[in-house]
Amino acid sequence: MNSPICLSIALSLVLPLSAAFEKWTNKDGKTAELELMEVTGEGDRKSGTFKMRNGRQVVIKMEDLSEEDSKRLDAWVPAPAPEPENTSVFDDVLDGNLVILDGKKLKKHTLETKPAKYYVFYYTASWCPPCQAFTPSLVDFYNKQKKGNDDFEFVLITSDRDGDAMEGYAKDKKMPWPQLKHSKADTFKSKFKHGVTGIPSVIVCDLEGRVITANGRDLSALKEILK
Repeated sequence: MNSPICLSIALSLVLPLSAAFEKWTNKDGKTAELELMEVTGEGDRKSGTFKMRNGRQVVIKMEDLSEEDSKRLDAWVPAPAPEPENTSVFDDVLDGNLVILDGKKLKKHTLETKPAKYYVFYYTASWCPPCQAFTPSLVDFYNKQKKGNDDFEFVLITSDRDGDAMEGYAKDKKMPWPQLKHSKADTFKSKFKHGVTGIPSVIVCDLEGRVITANGRDLSALKEILK
């Protein structure tokens, strides 16, 4: 269908206006709420492909629209494609396997925005006295540096013996960062050999998996990398 009749048919199917739909008017003054999907043709022979609320599509010639809407169709450009999500070599292990402290429990977590540059992996465990001493400083660092900075994300990789110990450690230290599930920690360590010989250890990697620094415990130096 590609005549003014199309707009009249569409008008009978109109539902309340939503953000994706706009009002379009034909030469006869009949108005419908349609979503413009595509414009084809050139010059004054352009046509628009519109979606109606029932999912059907109609094609309307520019010449069949009101003068104002003809100009609007003529000037239409498609919305830019969304930016691709940052991907990394770690996605296969991390995606779907992260948890984060929510109140008193570790609960499933999905990163709202994946880091643009770095993952910071914190190898640690509740039974490790140096970890217990270092973690509060790292929590403070994260809380100060993370806000508004999508270049990096921390992920804790546990060496605890079970999930309950990992959860209790997170609760006790008020850890703000995501953690890899306890059941996936050995898989991660086998796949990504970061040369960790002792904990606590803070490893900064780029998205290709290259180690930027294995000395992330130096928080002054870490700040310079992540700023």
